[in-house]
Amino acid sequence: MAQATAPSPTFPRVLRHLGWRYLVRHPLQTVLMVVGITLGVAVVIAIDLANASASRAFDLSVDAVAGRATHQIVGGPIGLDESIYVDLRRRGLVLAAAPIVTEYVYSPRLGDRPFRLLGVDPFVEAPFRNYLAGDQAAPIQGLTAFFTTPGAILLSSDVAGQYGLSEGDRIDLQVDGRTETALVAGLLAPSDSLSRRALDGLILCDIATAQELTGRLGRLDRVDLILPEGESAAKDAIQAALPPDAQLVESEGRAGTVRQMTDAFRVNLTALSLLALVVGMFLIYNTMTFSVVQRRPLFGTLRALGVTRREVFLLVIGEAFVAALLGTLFGIGLGIVLGQGAVRAVTQTINDLFFVLTVRGVQVPPVSLLKGVLIGIGATVASAAPPAWEAASVPPREALSRANLEDKAGRTINGLALAGVVLILLGVGALLTDLTVSFVGTFAVIVGFALLTPLVMKGLMRLVAPLSARLGGALGRLAPRGVVGALSRTSVAVAALMVAVSVTIGISLMVSSFRHTVVVWLEHTLQGDIYLTAPGGASRNRTFIFDPAVLDLLESWPGVERVDSVRTVDVESPLGPVQVSAVQNPTAGSERLFLASEGTPQEA
Repeated sequence: MAQATAPSPTFPRVLRHLGWRYLVRHPLQTVLMVVGITLGVAVVIAIDLANASASRAFDLSVDAVAGRATHQIVGGPIGLDESIYVDLRRRGLVLAAAPIVTEYVYSPRLGDRPFRLLGVDPFVEAPFRNYLAGDQAAPIQGLTAFFTTPGAILLSSDVAGQYGLSEGDRIDLQVDGRTETALVAGLLAPSDSLSRRALDGLILCDIATAQELTGRLGRLDRVDLILPEGESAAKDAIQAALPPDAQLVESEGRAGTVRQMTDAFRVNLTALSLLALVVGMFLIYNTMTFSVVQRRPLFGTLRALGVTRREVFLLVIGEAFVAALLGTLFGIGLGIVLGQGAVRAVTQTINDLFFVLTVRGVQVPPVSLLKGVLIGIGATVASAAPPAWEAASVPPREALSRANLEDKAGRTINGLALAGVVLILLGVGALLTDLTVSFVGTFAVIVGFALLTPLVMKGLMRLVAPLSARLGGALGRLAPRGVVGALSRTSVAVAALMVAVSVTIGISLMVSSFRHTVVVWLEHTLQGDIYLTAPGGASRNRTFIFDPAVLDLLESWPGVERVDSVRTVDVESPLGPVQVSAVQNPTAGSERLFLASEGTPQEA
């Protein structure tokens, strides 16, 4: 009775050993391929983490202050009279309302980083924010001091531990250039990671304490409201009861206005990560093509010995997958490390140009890691697929002949050039349309010029050949012919180098253009030699009012030719907060560039 034979494995073990031996015996090529994948994945993940962390930090910064409020009552630059809140309560126009006083403060004991001081009324806070409820509640003795001790504040237990603070410690707060003493009355224990990050940049205090610390006695920054959806009559009644200098606005609308400021900033970061991915793909493609061409006779021999096309294809793809797996793992780790620095840089830029982000932790969402895995493995396999298919599709006899490969490469350069021209035209057309589509257009232009490389190289070598022959004799004649005779390798290498150089030049031009724009803006904005303002690093901090005696002293100081004063405030408008600046400078009209103006610059 015949014994049944075991089915043959899907992929022979000998081929697996063959692919692994090639990777081990060619360490430089393997390392180059792994490094290319690592850098591509790391840059994409780092920028994605920076974008995600900055967005999450913005949401947490907004939610930590706005909470669940649907609407807000806001006033002018000096806020609201607290009697407005009392009047609304007495009339019964609002069921859920919470007065708020907020300001950015700094302290040497807290690393001189911006913290948002949030003054609240604890008795009405429950529907809006849960800092004094649930698992985050401070101890009873801390709450007693919170209500009865002047300058009492609450800190997150994580922040206190980071800076070596405990209950009962006193710290100095810098508020609008003044030093105020505060008492750490209690510590808040975050119940989850989101609460921990939200409380990371928050100092909580009673609203009366906040008014005393900020010098706004009897004033509120705003009143938070929770109104049922679609209650237009209630909104109209509230607005009718407000004085002319106060108005009712939607909380989401104010947050959305600020969020729009950073959209272009985040798009630029995304574009840079995609360019890095393109360079990595060309590097991987070049490395895989070189390894295939180098082993072309080996593949021919394997085919002659009975190895199928499918097995050859899987051999090359398997090698690429192993390199992709290693590069992706290294890239994820490097990307997280780079993301730490990227988040600090992005946060600082947003603080300098747009608004203050008090939350600076790095968030590592699983989506970003999954994106890195898909990009690393997907881009590598996609880049390796063309050379793998070429190695598998060639008949064994042709695979053993080098000339056949170069003949095929020579026959395809015209078609590749035509495809490149079409891609360039389509890409240029896409660049003139929507911003998102322009990303695809940029990729099409890059690939289009890469496809033009073989034809351009062939033409250039013909032009260079006479000159190189006169300069180098026989060797000078061989060099251009060698380049043309090995287009299957040289064109891919030159295309990869071309893409890398073009992306480097493009990024350099973009950065220098941004820098030039900032320099021009600063030259027309900062006309003075010395600027004096309140201490602090927030770009949107409340205007500090100088004592008039300081201005008199400056004007009489030896060597001072002129003193100009400026006051900047944020006022509400139908389009959201608008910054209004009042300057005492007779030459301001001629020193600044205006998009549009009526009359002469001096009149404007």
